[in-house]
Amino acid sequence: MGMFCFQCQETSKGIGCDVRGVCGKTEEVAKLQDLLIYTTKGISDIITKSKIDVGKLDEINRQAVNSLFMTITNANFDDSALENQIRKMLALRDELRNSSETSGLHDAAIYEVSSKEEMLAKASSIGVLSTENEDIRSLREMIIYGIKGMAAYTKHALNIGKENNEIYAFIYEALSSTLNETLTADDLVALTLKTGEYGVKAMALLDEANTSRFGNPEITQVNIGVRKNPAILVSGHDLIDLEQLLEQTKGTGVDVYTHSEMLPAHYYPAFKKYDNFAGNYGNAWWKQLTEFESFHGPILFTTNCIVPPKNEEVRNRIFTTGSSGFPGCIHIEPDQNGKKDFSKIIELAKTLPAPDEIENGSIVGGFAHNQVIKLADKIVEAVKSGAIKKFFVMAGCDGRMKSREYYTDFAEKLPKDTVILTAGCAKYRYNKLNLGDIGGIPRVLDAGQCNDSYSLAVIALKLKEVFGLNDVNELPIAFNIAWYEQKAVIVLLALLYLGVKNIHLGPTLPGFLSPNVANVLIEKFGIAGIGTVDDDIQLFMSK
Repeated sequence: MGMFCFQCQETSKGIGCDVRGVCGKTEEVAKLQDLLIYTTKGISDIITKSKIDVGKLDEINRQAVNSLFMTITNANFDDSALENQIRKMLALRDELRNSSETSGLHDAAIYEVSSKEEMLAKASSIGVLSTENEDIRSLREMIIYGIKGMAAYTKHALNIGKENNEIYAFIYEALSSTLNETLTADDLVALTLKTGEYGVKAMALLDEANTSRFGNPEITQVNIGVRKNPAILVSGHDLIDLEQLLEQTKGTGVDVYTHSEMLPAHYYPAFKKYDNFAGNYGNAWWKQLTEFESFHGPILFTTNCIVPPKNEEVRNRIFTTGSSGFPGCIHIEPDQNGKKDFSKIIELAKTLPAPDEIENGSIVGGFAHNQVIKLADKIVEAVKSGAIKKFFVMAGCDGRMKSREYYTDFAEKLPKDTVILTAGCAKYRYNKLNLGDIGGIPRVLDAGQCNDSYSLAVIALKLKEVFGLNDVNELPIAFNIAWYEQKAVIVLLALLYLGVKNIHLGPTLPGFLSPNVANVLIEKFGIAGIGTVDDDIQLFMSK
């Protein structure tokens, strides 16, 4: 069996990548990722069946969420890093197995390999298509992708020193359950909703971690032009990495710019003290092939989303850290105290030209739940007076497909008495448009990263309370969400758990949904795809 992957929105023909990933990953990388997930499932099986206290598994907990994060789309393309992580997980598995008395373990908990060739051979028999029943496969994979997104949020919180053992325990329970051949489709549907429940817990944990460390996001104007100093561009999502880099670049004459999903770092009070925190450079992740060329300085990837560089000169300026990785790029590891030495990046930056300006002006963000709730009275008054007719949640991901122009057109054509609530890189489709405001309330309220989608749920639930409603679906809020990778999957499952219905998801429905599973989501939750901009606006505004 060759590679097969359908975890992202751009999967080949909407069915699955079976030669090379549209993301750029090779068959070898895809197989090693499959085996890393399988190995993590085996560890989960031992922990669950042995009823081991996860509070005593610090290193396994850390490595489990790291392993899951490494397999998210566009995070790690380095076969050597994946092979090393598999070996690390096998050693932890064997140590765990030898200290536990458990019978009836799945093969994932006991298989043996000694070489990379044996790893690839094993991976050929345990990939996605090894589950023959299409509906069971669909549900298992939806759970796994939700768990990957949950692990990403959990790892970010962990980097800030915040943990929740209930989340680790659920991750192990869910992964072990995907090995259980006795579970029915109904059992897995229930587990899918439970995944959404713990997704909410993980997002709340990360929100607490970020705000306790960096303060509550504030309404902020972010410069999108450039200065004349040499500079470093930081991409990904990890705020601790950014903080350490800013500390190490103070007084060096080197500026730091954010890229793509790192943009919302500017909204946190803690980062505003750095004079060399210059602004945001560029747009969503998929434009990096051209934008990295004009930036000139080093680029630090703290997580996904890497696009394999076509230009050797650019590749030589890319550094990775955390769960990210790319062959030939220098990877920065932390010391035993979690500190990372970014001196190589800083020294390289000093030798390179300042960035070319590709745009100028500023964009406004910082509308996380704490900030929006401060505006609640003003928002309620605007709704009651009719100044605001509807809110549109347009969170999620951006991507390369031409069909994603739909979201720009949708934002431009929305009636002027509507407000967009957004989080994630989907905002780059419309956050630089001149959409105006309603009584001083901007028509695009950016809550932050995809990691900050929790804010949108908190805002919706707070508005439900303020308006005295019994059901969040009674609010004048419509959900038109763009998805790309697994963090968007956990956000979707979290919304379903919270009872949100009639979510429109695009630009295409996930390839991992079998027809029967798709029908369940449609019938039970009102999930729908997108149509034309004009038809969809008419539909949303009529409800």
